[in-house]
Amino acid sequence: MKVRVRGIYTTALTRLFLDAGHNIVQASAPIRERFDTEFESTDHDVSVETTRNRQGVGAMGTPDAVATATEQLCDLGIDTFAWDDPAPTGAVFDARVTETLGGGAICDLGETEGYLSYGDFDGRVEVGDEVRVQISESAPPWASRRAELTGDIRAIAGLATLDPDTDGVRVDTRDEAAARELAGMTDLLGGDPPEGWGIRWHRDAVDADMSALDDALDRAAEVASELDAALDEPVDAPRTVAAPTATNWVWFGRETRFELDKHRRAVETTMPGHHRTKAASPKASAGVDLAEALCASVGDGEFPFGVVTAQFGPREGDDVEIGHGKPDGRLITLGSGEVSEYDPEGTLELRRQMTGGGTYDALGVDRESGDVAITKFREGRWWYPTVYRSSEGGVKGTYVNICTPVECFPDRIRYTDLHVDVVKHADGTVERVDDDELEEAVEAGHISAELAEKARSVASSLESALSG
Repeated sequence: MKVRVRGIYTTALTRLFLDAGHNIVQASAPIRERFDTEFESTDHDVSVETTRNRQGVGAMGTPDAVATATEQLCDLGIDTFAWDDPAPTGAVFDARVTETLGGGAICDLGETEGYLSYGDFDGRVEVGDEVRVQISESAPPWASRRAELTGDIRAIAGLATLDPDTDGVRVDTRDEAAARELAGMTDLLGGDPPEGWGIRWHRDAVDADMSALDDALDRAAEVASELDAALDEPVDAPRTVAAPTATNWVWFGRETRFELDKHRRAVETTMPGHHRTKAASPKASAGVDLAEALCASVGDGEFPFGVVTAQFGPREGDDVEIGHGKPDGRLITLGSGEVSEYDPEGTLELRRQMTGGGTYDALGVDRESGDVAITKFREGRWWYPTVYRSSEGGVKGTYVNICTPVECFPDRIRYTDLHVDVVKHADGTVERVDDDELEEAVEAGHISAELAEKARSVASSLESALSG
């Protein structure tokens, strides 16, 4: 399998895939310097790239290669999660417009929705219209945005993309001399695109040899031929018209990030918590690069929570959201609060003012205006407690959420909920809840058996401790 890797996890994942016997292609300059091996500039079977929020990666490419890469990524740690994207980048759909907005339209794709900007479609659309679109950019399940759609159908295949109803050759590079050379070399290649499809070479194609370019053009031509056949069919929304590629999303938990540190440390100087820190923000990433450049060597040790949070947050007085991830990929924000206490050893206390209405989950007591929720998060712990108090200070109950190891990022606490929880009522009664939801998640394939057993073990320990 040929793998292209980009983003903050590149060094660690390059080593992971190389150790598994795969080929890394189109390697960046730093990777070429760090590894004592030759890297080809040929086309890739799968591209593994860091997501916008730096929390994980997207794997995009041929279905078999995406499945293989995802399987290996999931073996990294117990708190790694992966989801198949029902709207992979490059797939073509017949979509039905369900809502029009100021700048675009929401479209029903069948299993999911997408956003079609008016600027990416020839003509305005109305609710009820059926349109043929392509996924120009997929979106991970935890993102608040939808997959981006376009009315321009292209044959996307790595180094080469074929555009319909065009001719000639284009090269996506600012190096005019290199572009002219590649355009001239294209005439010497053996393969030809289907009639009516023009060639657009991606930037990395400039460094590829003739054999790699020939293979890339053949692959793009195969995709174009598949699309040609599908596009002859009438529009019948909502449905998938063609999906020549697959997209999977992988979210890394805290333990996985530290496992990635081990892979990177075998290649390059790596501070404890390298990927944990880089996942926080671009500024944090720059700080890590500086720290590691100044250090001749860094041994294994504890994650420097106090140092990282002192530099980047969160600290006392900061507002922080609670990012409650679900095992099916959704991300729910449980509101935000102010950090009322900060311990550089790894603990934050968050206070939230509650609004009235309804009852508190599992506690069965009224949620009233003026109530205060006091939540204590400890970095790396598999659970966190929230104490609910009335406006007069009386305890209404305690809810202990069991989750993957907590990470305290500058603007958001992040974890994935593991369903089973333990509550302590105001009268001292302790109750374990939602074991059935955990079982359902295991049966649905959202939580592994190993992770479920860990959640049950944590729940049992907390139940005993709160009852004592």
